[in-house]
Amino acid sequence: MSAYTPFAIFSGTNSRYLAERICKSLHCPLGQMNIEHFADGEFSVSYEESIRGKDVFLVQSTFPNSDNLMELLLMMDAAKRASAHSVIAVIPYFGWARQDRKDKPRVSIGAKLIADLLSVAGLDRLITMDLHADQIQGFFNVPVDHLYASSVFLDYIREELPFDNLVIATPDVGGTKRASSYSKFLELPMVICYKRRLKANQISDMKILGDVEGKDVLLIDDIVDTAGTITRAADLLKQHGAKSVRAMASHAVMSDPATERIANSCLEEMIFTDSIPYQKECSKVTILSVADMFAEAIRRVCHDESISTLYAIR
Repeated sequence: MSAYTPFAIFSGTNSRYLAERICKSLHCPLGQMNIEHFADGEFSVSYEESIRGKDVFLVQSTFPNSDNLMELLLMMDAAKRASAHSVIAVIPYFGWARQDRKDKPRVSIGAKLIADLLSVAGLDRLITMDLHADQIQGFFNVPVDHLYASSVFLDYIREELPFDNLVIATPDVGGTKRASSYSKFLELPMVICYKRRLKANQISDMKILGDVEGKDVLLIDDIVDTAGTITRAADLLKQHGAKSVRAMASHAVMSDPATERIANSCLEEMIFTDSIPYQKECSKVTILSVADMFAEAIRRVCHDESISTLYAIR
């Protein structure tokens, strides 16, 4: 590789593991950055190498805590002030995406606020994956490359799961479109778990629409937070005669007591991508890397090539 490249990749603190894998896939070094912390919790960022005239890719998922978002904003601002040619945020997990509309009076549209913050900080392009709501792309006035974890999930479904007896399921009505896409592409039957919530993270009732008797069921979702919905759906599917139940989700938010719930549930396997670092121990959890997919997206952006061919299911 030549001494000079027209792009550079940097990472925030908690997404460094993924940035390193992306750089390994691209055969390029991870850029040097210093993040200095002060006693009161404030921090500052600085680039330890020249980025003048370069396309700067900043890898950072905005999962809790909010320091991850603040790091990204400071990194973007510093890149602009260091005369970067463009600033591209690579956000595998876009936090606050569940706040995409006013679903009751006097609430914030958090996803739009985050989009505005990123834009003000100097965003030129966004690369993200499996947004909780597709319409969030419209909150940005810059190009958004929306990738899909189906690129890595499909091979695993075909090669590692009991495909001939498989049924696709969604743990709630909101995920019907996503599960339906898998069902149609794989030519597999589908069932729906219907739930009602009393409030956030608390389910009052759940029912199943469809037949799972004697079937191996795969639940498809985008986010697993407290794992209440996914484990309750798995238990209900087993009660209705399912032979086995597995679950697959793009983002392992996994707030406590999610790991304990999955470990104690009837789920045989819980499959995630590494968009968020999962650092707890659970024998049922399988992590698939999306580093190669993001690396290829970065390469195509740099060469002005189409990204849509990266995925079969949207």
